[in-house]
Amino acid sequence: MSFMNSINIIGSGLTAQQLRLDIVSENVTNSQTTRVENGEGAYRRKMVVFEAVSGRDSFRAALAKAANGLIPNTVTSPTGGGVRVTQIVEDESPMKIAYDPTHPDADEDGYLEMPNVDMVKEIADAMAATRAFASNVTAFNTLKSVISSGLEIGR
Repeated sequence: MSFMNSINIIGSGLTAQQLRLDIVSENVTNSQTTRVENGEGAYRRKMVVFEAVSGRDSFRAALAKAANGLIPNTVTSPTGGGVRVTQIVEDESPMKIAYDPTHPDADEDGYLEMPNVDMVKEIADAMAATRAFASNVTAFNTLKSVISSGLEIGR
């Protein structure tokens, strides 16, 4: 049942890209937020960090197993892979400064610290996440078609 590994890999991609879109949405929503809950200034842009999960042996390890006459068993040694989110980090780029002496969060000179959210970056990131999500859906539909065709052989 190695197709289950493929489904797990595709699912990990869908989950990761959905979280990426959630973070982009949070950034866009807070693009004008000048005060956060803990009172430490303006909202700081967040980014998602992905990590590849190979789940497979290296070529050297596979060759050593083959040389010892061991045949990989997908039940005892699954070969799953995919991607996972390791952390959500804050963007350390400098905050934007705006002059607005009437704003309640402005300093004594009338300057206001604004979030470091760049809408162009956010739109590009959202587009990339959407494309990656759509690619995973296409891969899933292709796998579903292959499985369905395999089941038709027995008829």
